[in-house]
Amino acid sequence: MIIKSQTSLFGEKMKAHRLPKTQYLGSKERLVKWIYENSPQNIETIFDAFSGTSVVGYYFKSKGKKIISNDFLKFNYHIAKAVIENKNVTLTEEDIALLFKKNTKAGSLIEDIFTNVFFEKDQAKFLDNFRANIDLLDNEYKKSLAFSVMNRALTRKILLGHFAHTSALRYSKDENRIKRNPSIAKSIKQLFLDLVNDYNEAIFDNDKKNIAYCEDTIFLVKKLKNVDLAYFDPPYCGCHPDYQAFYHFLETFVEYWKDKEFVNGTKSYFPKKESGFVQKTEIERSFKKLFENSKHIPYWLISYNSQSYPNKDIMIKLIEKYKKVKVFEHEYQNHYGGKGSKKGTREYLFYCYN
Repeated sequence: MIIKSQTSLFGEKMKAHRLPKTQYLGSKERLVKWIYENSPQNIETIFDAFSGTSVVGYYFKSKGKKIISNDFLKFNYHIAKAVIENKNVTLTEEDIALLFKKNTKAGSLIEDIFTNVFFEKDQAKFLDNFRANIDLLDNEYKKSLAFSVMNRALTRKILLGHFAHTSALRYSKDENRIKRNPSIAKSIKQLFLDLVNDYNEAIFDNDKKNIAYCEDTIFLVKKLKNVDLAYFDPPYCGCHPDYQAFYHFLETFVEYWKDKEFVNGTKSYFPKKESGFVQKTEIERSFKKLFENSKHIPYWLISYNSQSYPNKDIMIKLIEKYKKVKVFEHEYQNHYGGKGSKKGTREYLFYCYN
């Protein structure tokens, strides 16, 4: 996503900012302009309640809005802290050298659990060492930026960009696949170096005090004050794969679990974190709580999908207990929109107002 150059009050040309291309399930990269164009006018503060890749928050930040980001997964939180909350901190050459430096106190979680699952032994050991060195950085924004760049590098390293399969090592040695996607044959270190400058250049100050949280949105939203718009992009229940199953390794890399089991062929962590928006048995109850706790916010925008559960009519009934609602629709022509975005399905945007 490129934010075009703008002219300041003094006629100076401001630098264009680019959020590096994402590859995560459900990213709104291709829809963010449509979402913005259908958002309320004259708003100043936005709560991005399920921030994910921070694509939407970043776009609104570029428009001069104050952003409050939240995601209950720690690896997503670090993206928001790095590119939304962060005003001007980047990774220097000295920081990068520190991240690559041999650390005799590094743990061995990645080597022990994920060698020959996703990585060769030397690459797994590299990740353990890199993870230990992140903690040595002297600034929280540098740490979040290092996590964000590395996690993006890891989704480039693994063919298909996710960790719900165990074919990564086999694919990385397939010459035909390498021709189509050279990244899978590169070292993780090289992929990190390929990306770090792009992330550094994505950092900018929009003169607002933006903030990132890693909490349960249902409870956080009730505590927020002076928010004009809440943007909700919850998991699309019933029509997309389990987000944690796809990206469990990124969360494990960040959290460096000491209290989890690692199960199944992909070594996904157990127990999973519970959002309340994944199971059909609980999702309506979760929406009711979310809407009740958000009723003080004048506007809501809710991204949804025509194949999601509950269906559009039920969602409208749930919303109408608190707000009036209009529905905008976007038909997918391909699958690149992420969760549930098969050709012929529709993306809904519920515009909710008092």
